[in-house]
Amino acid sequence: MENCNVYSAKCPTRLVLNRIADKWTVLIVGALAKETKRFGELRREIDGISQKMLTQTLRGMERDGLVNRKVYPTVPPKVEYSLTILGRSLIGILENIRAWSESNIEQIFAAQEQYDAGKE
Repeated sequence: MENCNVYSAKCPTRLVLNRIADKWTVLIVGALAKETKRFGELRREIDGISQKMLTQTLRGMERDGLVNRKVYPTVPPKVEYSLTILGRSLIGILENIRAWSESNIEQIFAAQEQYDAGKE
């Protein structure tokens, strides 16, 4: 596939940006960065994510080649999720975004307060 302009609505790269810019994808990559986890472990670790949203996001990540889903033939079935090599390549990028967010949260809150005060 040839390169396209990501600012163009027709560029397929936007689909990738939609996936990796999604807050749930960011949190799932972080949760799976160190080890393989089961669905319930991910749900407990990622506060606020619904079962439906976790399922949808994992399916999308699997479809995009970011997550491996392994089903064990047990009763009940045991399912584990892990990052693929492609998924693991996002760890450093997303870690930098998390670190930037943590380092700048006070400035962002201050800017929000200043903005909101000017709207009154």
